[in-house]
Order: sequence, then C-alpha cells, then structure tokens
Amino acid sequence: MSVFEFFDAKILSSPYFEPLFSSWGDALKDMMGVKAYQVWISILLKATWETLYMTIVSTFFASILGLILAIILVMTRADGLSPNRVIYGILDLIVNIFRSFPFIVLIIVLFPFVRLLIGTSIGTNAAIVPLTIGTAPFMARLIENALIEVDNGIIEASKSFGASKFQIIFRVMLVEAVPTLVNVLTLSIIVVIGFSAMAGTLGGGGLGDVAIRYGFQRFRGDIMLYTVVILIVMVQIFQMIGNLIYKKTKR
Repeated sequence: MSVFEFFDAKILSSPYFEPLFSSWGDALKDMMGVKAYQVWISILLKATWETLYMTIVSTFFASILGLILAIILVMTRADGLSPNRVIYGILDLIVNIFRSFPFIVLIIVLFPFVRLLIGTSIGTNAAIVPLTIGTAPFMARLIENALIEVDNGIIEASKSFGASKFQIIFRVMLVEAVPTLVNVLTLSIIVVIGFSAMAGTLGGGGLGDVAIRYGFQRFRGDIMLYTVVILIVMVQIFQMIGNLIYKKTKR
C-alpha cells in the first residue's frame, strides 16, 4: 500500500474526517467550478503529491547508497586512507557507467528488474527503483568530491591524535563537508524532480504523466502549462530551503 492509498483509506475515509473533507470539496467545487476543481484537485494536486513522494523517497535511498559508494571511493583512492587500486577502479567504472546512461534509457533497461522486485514496472513505487539507481552514482561522485576537498591539515591532525580511519571519515571529513553536502542534497533533489517527470512519461505517475496524458495527448495546453509552473515552483522551494540550510551550516 502506497502512502496515498494509506492516506485515503485510513484518514480521508475515516468517519471523523470524511464529512470534513467532503464539505471542503463541495465548497471548493462551488468556488472553482466543477471543471477547474477536477483539473486542480483530482489531477494536478494528486500528481504533485506523487512527484513529491517519488522525489523524497528515492532521494533518501539514493543518499544512503551514494554515501556508501563515496566513502569507499574516498578510502580506496590512491591518496586515500586505505588505497586499493582494484576496488577503486571497479567502483569508479560502475559509477561512471551508470552516470553515462540517459535516464529515460535506464528506466527501460531496468523494467525487468523493477518488475521482479516490485511486481510491476508501472506506478510511483516502481519509478522509485530507477530513480534511486540513476541518482545514487551522481550523488556518490558529488559526495566524493566534497570529502576530497576537506583540508588535508585537519585530516593529518586527526591522525596525529590517534583517530581511526572510520573516525576520520565520520567525525572529521563528513562533519567538515556538511555545507557542501547540503548543496549536494539540494542539487540531487532538483535532479530527481526532473527525473521523476521523465519517469512519468513511461507510466511512473506524477506531473510528467499528467503532462503527457492530459496536456500533450489531449491537446490541453493549460494543463501542460500548469505542470510546468508547479515543477518550477517546486524546484524554487527546494532551492530556497537548501540555501537557508547551507547558510546556517556555513557559519
């Protein structure tokens, strides 16, 4: 059960909330008109929540996977804490290969894997898998660069105090790189929003699906415009939040 199905089944359909939301719906219909209500509430609002759901969940999993890959890359690189040319070379190649894939091609390539894992290759839950796999290598490279840029003097000072390799990674490098990591997360969220729109064109749901099915195929230029505006506003909001957090962590 997706978060939307749970919300509909447990909250909106409950005996306590159903009359309240029903009266709100009737009031909005009277105020907006039936057609405008159907477009904004039944189509665009639902698609916006689906896009946010895909973006947040896939970014969360991609961040975890990307962080793990980045730490291994940083530790095994030639000037790292545990140099290992074989491991670094293999991971570096894998990251580069997946970063080179156009995302829309990656979705198609992963259809069998997603169907095996989720049971279907269509829908928001299915779209999370390629979104995660497509974003994780991108984040891994950005996080790796953020960790590499940490002042080497701080690392050497930590070594002189007897800090272990993992302490240097988690208590020194990651802490020092927090402002840059905030920018990495902000950029990744914005990239995932764009990816989720592409996923929607192949049955992933969300605003991309609405733009194709209602805007393009039904020649509804107004719906196409609305989806573009919503995506722009969404990106701007995440960018503003990211900038505020960056300023606070930079102090």
